[in-house]
This record gives sequence, structure tokens and C-alpha cells, in this order.
Amino acid sequence: QVQLVESGGGSVQAVGSLRLSCTASGSYSLYCMGWFRQAPGKQREGVARIYSGSGNTLYADSVKGRFTVSQDNSKKMLYLEMNTLKPEDTATYYCAARRGAGWCRLLGSDFGYWGQGTQVTVSS
Repeated sequence: QVQLVESGGGSVQAVGSLRLSCTASGSYSLYCMGWFRQAPGKQREGVARIYSGSGNTLYADSVKGRFTVSQDNSKKMLYLEMNTLKPEDTATYYCAARRGAGWCRLLGSDFGYWGQGTQVTVSS
């Protein structure tokens, strides 16, 4: 099994920054990892993903140029650097992972493992 634990959420004012971390545990190698978010009353949204091997990244248009996803495979860590935060970025952010090869789009159905989430609140 793969267990994911997020950390780093909190409250920040608009145009501020936060860095989220996700720790993956388990003996399995991961094919790709991603960040998703869900705001109250809204559907879950894919934010960014990264292939564990190549480091290739993909971002949602809403965060492109402001967020950066990165990884440290030796530590089984995933990060999301969030800059120039906006009130609309307020959401619970989830770390997700996929073990086997396949699609790694910004779709929740592409990922089989999920963390519990960490809250990010951006005030204007």
C-alpha cells in the first residue's frame, strides 16, 4: 500500500506564498504524483502532476506560472510551491499518486492513492 500525508497548509494573504509537502510511504515505486484541490461546493480540480521518472510536469491553466510542482524521489517527497496566491486558490489540497504505468492527466480517476488533504486559505 501507499500512504500519502500532506503538510504545509495554512492561511495567507493574497499575493503571498505557501509550500505544500507530501510524504509517500510504502515500498512501491510510484509512476506519477499530483496535486488536486477542492473548494467548498465545487468539484475537485487537478492542479499539477509530475512523472516520477522523467520529472515532466503538467499544470492547470489557473495556476500556470504561479505554482511549481517538484519532487525528491530519494525522500519520497512531493512539493507544491504556490506563489502569488489568490482568494480563489482557497481549497483543501490533496496529494495523489499512481503506481503503475498509464495516464497521468489532471483527472482524479488516473490516481489510485490519496492523502487526507491540507487546507489552504487565502484572504484578500
